[in-house]
Amino acid sequence: MIRIVDYGVGNIQAFLTLFKRLGVDAQRATHAEALADATRLILPGVGHFDHAMQRLNDSGMRERLEELVLEAKIPVVGVCVGMQMLATGSEEGKLPGLNWIPGHVRAFANHPQAKDLPMPHMGWNTLKVREGSTLFAQAAEEAPQFYFLHSYYFDAQQKEDVAATAHYGFDFDAVVSRGHIHGVQCHPEKSHHWGAQLLKNFAEG
Repeated sequence: MIRIVDYGVGNIQAFLTLFKRLGVDAQRATHAEALADATRLILPGVGHFDHAMQRLNDSGMRERLEELVLEAKIPVVGVCVGMQMLATGSEEGKLPGLNWIPGHVRAFANHPQAKDLPMPHMGWNTLKVREGSTLFAQAAEEAPQFYFLHSYYFDAQQKEDVAATAHYGFDFDAVVSRGHIHGVQCHPEKSHHWGAQLLKNFAEG
């Protein structure tokens, strides 16, 4: 059972609709007890980093999530701000992140090669995928296209955790994977067959 963590931030219905089309059993979880049957987890997120972290902290699900991910090794994928929450912290806020994949979330506006570009980074972008990533085990194409909408990016502390990059002024870490823990800055639920294939790979991997 894929459980989509519903802590009040993120488009849960878009994921549910896509998984239904794929024939994959997925349901939302709004409290800790609903996570008990999870074999996969999705942590969505949109908006401000601190707001998302505070909502998760207040949801009553964080402790159970950490047990499932860090102790039981249940696979998880964070999406958009949900990916950024996997980091140690963010320039966008003051609250600590989950620190499941060491790194820091940084502003494009503070990067010399991106500071003069329009913000947010919005639209379709090609991913440059590194070999061996679970999320791209069955790739639809060699250069998959994904939809992005963000002003901050994940800067992984250990670059071996980077599964794919995208380019916006410079090559930034667009997908990170550390064992069973994954994060995608793009929106697979809005990325047509490329996104559907990524989520299918996650569900079956």
